[in-house]
Order: sequence, then structure tokens, then C-alpha cells
Amino acid sequence: MPGVAGLANVRVSAARYTEQMRTGTVVLPLHGGKAPAWLFSRMRALAREMTLVIVSEFGPEEMLRRLSDPFWFQAFGSVLGFDWHSSGVTTTVCGALKEGLRGLSSDTGLIVAGGKGGTSRKTPLEIGNVGDRLSIDPETLVRASKMVAKVDSSGLQDGYQLYHHTFIFTLGGRWTVVQQGMNDASHKARRYHWLSETVEDFVVEPHKAIASEAPGTNLLNMVATDSDRARTTVTELSREPPDRIVGQLKKLKELSMPARHEVKLDDIRPENLEKAFLSTYERQPENFETLLGMRGVGAKTIRALSLIAELVYDTPASHRDPALFSFAHGGKDGYPYPVDRQNYDRSIEVLRRALAKSKVGKTEQMKAFRRLAAFEKEPEAGGRKEPGAPGEKQ
Repeated sequence: MPGVAGLANVRVSAARYTEQMRTGTVVLPLHGGKAPAWLFSRMRALAREMTLVIVSEFGPEEMLRRLSDPFWFQAFGSVLGFDWHSSGVTTTVCGALKEGLRGLSSDTGLIVAGGKGGTSRKTPLEIGNVGDRLSIDPETLVRASKMVAKVDSSGLQDGYQLYHHTFIFTLGGRWTVVQQGMNDASHKARRYHWLSETVEDFVVEPHKAIASEAPGTNLLNMVATDSDRARTTVTELSREPPDRIVGQLKKLKELSMPARHEVKLDDIRPENLEKAFLSTYERQPENFETLLGMRGVGAKTIRALSLIAELVYDTPASHRDPALFSFAHGGKDGYPYPVDRQNYDRSIEVLRRALAKSKVGKTEQMKAFRRLAAFEKEPEAGGRKEPGAPGEKQ
């Protein structure tokens, strides 16, 4: 297994760079395989003990906030002993947390549901299994889980297909989501972080901040603020009779379009979407969130409606990748971006205190401290601005 890599060139939306706490998206290279059993067992034990300390000192809500911070999550994975600069850190850290906290909800106030592949689809069942212990209707959490997945697969279409969804929640109904998608063409994985206390609207800028090394592909951002008119038009279109929508799409495919529109229309098969359009016509969704949450309404349905909205009704949606702005915590390897020391120091301090008080063997504890020290040395401040530095839009 590769050693701990340096702090990645994490990029976040400059417009949301002012707050100390961040949620967002991280892009990592895809790595195959999984953590060996001996390492995973140690990660599970250390994750459990560190979580117990954090919950004891700060409460379960703070653990949710920490996990929703892409930088802290990566540092946490590094401390646990996994090569954080890979897609595997997401599934491995989430798996270690789920196994490590199993049966400890009375002590931590936390429950971990979901996971990778087919396990992610069991999230609603796992939430329901503890429904009698929750202070809110479990369906509220089930709906949140489903909407988060729908937004990052259909509302924000960036070329990454979701394959991992972990939903971590408190008995009081607070939650965070860590989910991941892959792009087979670029061999990159993008990680999405959500935090319930910062979500004011599921379909309007729901990510507090976005972080990424690489841009998405064939972008459609229906959850951007500047997609407001498009969301309204798309919702109105979805209430139209199916034959009318299909007819408009067929006419568009017959026209000579600019190259960027031809690419977007190329994989749209109007006849294959007729069933979805029938569902939306019968349901008559009152708003875009309702439309997006409908069963059977997926990425191609939303993309097809957005194309009609843009090309026929002149209400284009945003095609901006929300992960194209600035670096979050500083750079390495010749990328001298300023370090947000306040957030950085607080993140490291939370990890250090949790590690110091965790009930693990001294040898394992010292190894973890060395990993944290190596991680801590990586960020370097610099005065030279590069394209993409804070405040500069690429």
C-alpha cells in the first residue's frame, strides 16, 4: 500500500470560502482493491476510540460536522493509516466507522447506514430499523438520503456515477452524508459531503462548498442559484403531455445544432423517456424538488427537459462546475496557495486531542501520531498567485 500522500490540491468555491466549517466535494484518483484485513481491523478500532472521544468532548453533532469537512475527513483517513490520496479512503473510512460504531449508538448517539454498491441501497431499511429510537419521523431521514443521492446523480450532472453512499445520523435527526462517484474515462473519483444543518434547500446550492482537482464533463448544474429560471421552466415542461415533450425532442434532434448541443442531444432517446414523462404528467409536480425526487425521473429525463428549456424557451441552466474555483487549505508540489490556518489548525487539534485520549495500544497510538505529524507538515503558504487561486475564476 502506498504511503501517506501530501495534502491534495483541494479546491473550494471562493464564494463560500469565508466560513470556518466546510462541506463539499473532493476528487481523488481511482484505486482498485481494498484495505487488507489486518489494517482494516486497526482502522476500525482507532476510528471507534477517536469517535468516542470527540463525542464525549464535543457531542455527536460535532462529529457530523467534522466528517462533512473534506479536509478533516482526509486527515482522519491518514491518521487511521489509509493512503488518503485515493478513492479507497472514502469507502474504507466509512466502512471502518460503520463497523467500529456498530452497537454503540447509546454511547455515541450516532448511527451509520449505507455503504458501497448494493449496501448503499439498504440505507432506508437501516434507518427504519432504528425508527422507534428516533425523536423524528424516520421517513424524514429516508427522504433526505434519497434526495442527496438524486441531487448528486441527476440535479448536478458532472460525469461521475455514484457508487457509494454513507448516511450518518443522530437519534435527534441531524445527519451528514459522504458519497462518492466515479468517472471511468478520467480514472478519478469525486467525493460529495453534505451536512443537514447547512442545507436550506435541497435543489439550490445544497453543497456548502465544493472542492475538486479536476473539472466535470458534459456539465449540467440544475442546483446552481443561476439555474432558478431553468428549474421553473423544466418543472412546467414536466407537466406537459408526454407526446408534446417527445415531439419537441425529436424536432431538436433533427435540427443542425452547435457542437456543444449535439453532444448533449446525442445520447437522448426521446421514445425511451416517454414513460418518465407520463409519470410527471400524471403527478403534475409543484416544484423542481418534487420533480427531481420522483421515482423514475433520472439524469436523462432532467437533461432532456433542460435542453428543451434552453433551446426552445431560452432559459438555459447553469453549466458551471461548482468545483472550479480555489484551493481550500493550501498547496504542495509547486502550488503555493494560502493556507486557511484557522480551519487547518482546528482540524488538526481535534484529531490530536481525540488521538491522545483514545484507548488504543501505545505502539498503535504513536504510529498514528507520526502519520498525523507527516500530514500536518505538508501544507505550505505562498505569496504567488496561480490560475485558480482564491478569488480567481478559471
